[in-house]
Amino acid sequence: MSRLHVVLAQPRGFCAGVDRAIAIVERALLKFGSPVYVRHEIVHNRRVVEDLRRKGAIFVDEVDQVPDHATIIFSAHGVSLQVEAAAKARPLRVLDATCPLVSKVHREASRMDKDGYKVILIGHQGHPEVVGTVGQLPDGRITVVSNLDHVTALPDSEEQRVAYITQTTLSVDETREVVTALKERFADLREPGREDICYATQNRQNAVKELAKRCQLVLVLGAPNSSNSNRLREVAQRMGTPAKLIESAADVKPEWLDGVSYLGITAGASAPEILVEELLDHLGDRIAEIEYLPQTEENLAFPLPRELQ
Repeated sequence: MSRLHVVLAQPRGFCAGVDRAIAIVERALLKFGSPVYVRHEIVHNRRVVEDLRRKGAIFVDEVDQVPDHATIIFSAHGVSLQVEAAAKARPLRVLDATCPLVSKVHREASRMDKDGYKVILIGHQGHPEVVGTVGQLPDGRITVVSNLDHVTALPDSEEQRVAYITQTTLSVDETREVVTALKERFADLREPGREDICYATQNRQNAVKELAKRCQLVLVLGAPNSSNSNRLREVAQRMGTPAKLIESAADVKPEWLDGVSYLGITAGASAPEILVEELLDHLGDRIAEIEYLPQTEENLAFPLPRELQ
């Protein structure tokens, strides 16, 4: 059994939007008491959700499951205007944990629509962030595309100008391909004022590329329904390096490590650092050395809602 040279990605794990969303739930519990209600998973990570549930958070699918006069929190992925209106029409205390970078995309969609553009959203159909962004405009005003085939299938738009926005947690490289195809289809395509794929997604994907260059296997800690974690796995695989998405150390199969001497480890933006620590403990004596990639500093922090400050 070969010993492992482990290379840890930097940055990895929580981003500023996830930190803020979790802090909103914890601060609301302290200020208003248990329970507080959270629409959908606050972030896509089972460990985080279970920890908050133990502290008194109740996770629900829809606003109508929340009793009157309770506190409801929207998840970091954002919600549609319809969901927001339904909550505000009720006697509820409403707190919005939408990542500010997602809110920026919402504002862009509204601005592009008001300027007369047909809005195309590059993203994964059905993902909560995409559902919330599509819901910023009336039905049919935003078209979701996920790949080059979807771009090819788009109808010509000679009478209306076209603009695009993107989900914040996409693969940078794949999104670039889709944007190039859109530009070929629509000559005067309007782009976002600033890149929509968030800084944390880009930094973590860049770090995984370094892991993929140096390692024989990359392990990505993250939830199966976490978009940014899945993209990390895909980035490594696109570079020809085997990669596995795991929720915890318990998911590691011993045969994965057969013949592996250089192992890369990272974590999605909604995965807590404790999962990395547990994985290293699980590997235990098999680890010969731990190396850290050069750090990309992330100093961004988002303020909490006024009600919690």
